[in-house]
Amino acid sequence: MAKVAFIGLGVMGYPMAGHLKAKGHDVTVYNRNPTKAQGWVAQHGGVSAATPADAARGQEIVFACVGNDDDLRSVTTGETGAFAGMEKGAVFVDHTTASANVARELAEAAKRGGFGFVDAPVSGGQAGAENGVLTVMCGGEPETYARVEPVIASFARMCKLMGPAGSGQLTKMVNQICIAGLVQGLSEGVHFAKRAGLDVETMLEVISKGAAGSWQMENRGKTMNQNKFDFGFAVDWMRKDLGIVLDEARRNGAQLPVTALVDQFYAEVQKMGGNRWDTSSLIARLED
Repeated sequence: MAKVAFIGLGVMGYPMAGHLKAKGHDVTVYNRNPTKAQGWVAQHGGVSAATPADAARGQEIVFACVGNDDDLRSVTTGETGAFAGMEKGAVFVDHTTASANVARELAEAAKRGGFGFVDAPVSGGQAGAENGVLTVMCGGEPETYARVEPVIASFARMCKLMGPAGSGQLTKMVNQICIAGLVQGLSEGVHFAKRAGLDVETMLEVISKGAAGSWQMENRGKTMNQNKFDFGFAVDWMRKDLGIVLDEARRNGAQLPVTALVDQFYAEVQKMGGNRWDTSSLIARLED
């Protein structure tokens, strides 16, 4: 069992930290809204800290899951940031979906501070976090990763080192590229089936067993047909992620025409008031 801290108790971090405590780890939490941290302690035990630096002091591993690059810098660097409290030889594990650049930047800062850094974005959404079955894509040094992998297993069913710092974030970008295309294709398929007069649920039952089958089809096809879009990962968050993807593509020269198009389709969903709808709401713009 390890002494750990968890920084950021949003829809992902709250249950992830809970799984760590349930597995027997000694957990300290920090959240910008202290009421959320106090609620977590009341539910799970452990203790809350007043600052990220306080949370990090004395810990073997410090986890974070916040919103974006700026949020990540705000909880890591500076006088009250976690890096100011990190112990020599400890490891900082970042589960934020952020840029590869900030991962490399923080990995260098960690090296100067005498502790390890692993960028470890996750896939699986709110349900995956709550059920402890996330997929975790990691970047960092092999020896550092080996130390944290057994602890990450508290809330993950798949965890893999993808390469040096930034590789976890780059892998998460690929994940979001693939999801964007899949959800758009599924949206068009369901929309077409409706217009063609097919029984949509029967259609999905049949084609999901063939080459068109996917997690998105199995888990979102029926609810898309029912115009239900309250299943966690919000359009605003997807647009943030796709912005990171497209920025990276401009740097590395990758051609992502479908991803860029779907990003604009999500912008249309936002204009419809769907900022907090889940990503399957792409179908709404076809049927508006």
